[in-house]
Amino acid sequence: MGAIHALLGFAGWTLLLVLVVFGYRGFRFLTGTPINAWPRGSRPEDEAGFAIRAGDAHANAVENLVVFAVIVLAAQALGRIDAIAAFAIWVFYARVGQSVAHLIGTSQPLVLIRASFWAVQLFLMLWMLWQLFV
Repeated sequence: MGAIHALLGFAGWTLLLVLVVFGYRGFRFLTGTPINAWPRGSRPEDEAGFAIRAGDAHANAVENLVVFAVIVLAAQALGRIDAIAAFAIWVFYARVGQSVAHLIGTSQPLVLIRASFWAVQLFLMLWMLWQLFV
């Protein structure tokens, strides 16, 4: 899988996470929760923990998707996609790992696992950026 495919996978994963949130809220709406129960910046008191974690996992993915996309697309535009191809797929895999850990729970071991996957993504994106400058 190449860097562009890794970027598409990352984008697809981000969309899947928002669909989980959308599906949960749609179900809640269809079972009587008012449509305006989710104002920006707050959540209903009875919000399920999984739904909160899914929303947070989606927000984390969006934050990193932008940076990852710039690096991959810049590499493509510069004709240097081969310089990052081997690393890009691992950014995607680490993103999925981080999200899955986030969805499972918030125990200390899971938060450590989640943070480790995030650190891997940051290191790899910095490395890829460096490769485009040397």
